Amino acid sequence: MSKRYFSIIGSSLILTSLLGTAQAAEVTVFAASSLTDAFGEIGRAFSKQTGNSVTFQFAGSQTLRTQLENGARADVFASANTAQYDPLVKSGMLEPGRIFAKNRLVVITPSGSRVKTLRDLASSGVKVVLADKTVPVGAYSRQMLQRLSDALSSMTDYVGKVLGNVVSEEINVRQVALKVALGEADAGIVYLTDVTSDLSSKVRRILIPDAFNPVATYPIGVLRDANNTQAAGAFVDFVRSSAGQRILRKWGFLSGDAK
Repeated sequence: MSKRYFSIIGSSLILTSLLGTAQAAEVTVFAASSLTDAFGEIGRAFSKQTGNSVTFQFAGSQTLRTQLENGARADVFASANTAQYDPLVKSGMLEPGRIFAKNRLVVITPSGSRVKTLRDLASSGVKVVLADKTVPVGAYSRQMLQRLSDALSSMTDYVGKVLGNVVSEEINVRQVALKVALGEADAGIVYLTDVTSDLSSKVRRILIPDAFNPVATYPIGVLRDANNTQAAGAFVDFVRSSAGQRILRKWGFLSGDAK
């Protein structure tokens, strides 16, 4: 064989030694149910750009937090509020959260429901579905009801009457939306982003004025025992990048710095 052949082989080995062999990583992301559609698209875009694959586990933030505390393995956690995120930071399991999106609430009703206004949620015999109070959207919903009650001085015990009409408390926001869409309740409270094009054909929206509507804040971060911290960090950066933010806005989310 020629000296030139050995020279090429030698150069290739040196280059490989210096650069290493690039290998695609798999990133496991635990994310709030309300992020299902947006993160599905973000995951595809991230994989196309980086070559890394993404596996998602979507559930109520409180469920995901419990799973992580009980040994479930993930690389990234994206929560729908800080109340389910910060305890993992305090325990040393998770890096401090970086806010990447915000959201608002809306009341939805099936076609033909007798609930036409926010006042009607307190009417006798109305069936209301909420998320459990431990679920971020359930906590936000109760904040909204209390704010509205404070403003409706003409209505006695508005919050008590609405909660008295609750026929089901769900473990995530998508279950609330599903029950309303199926006509199993007269009304439910979900995020604006949950009223997708598919759902909007099955329900009506009752908008909640900003003065009474809490802003849902979404933090994201890398788990301390992530299998691949570099790839996990790259996913977090992509979510907060202009490309990731465009996708989130497409699905109705507010930017992380929105008021």
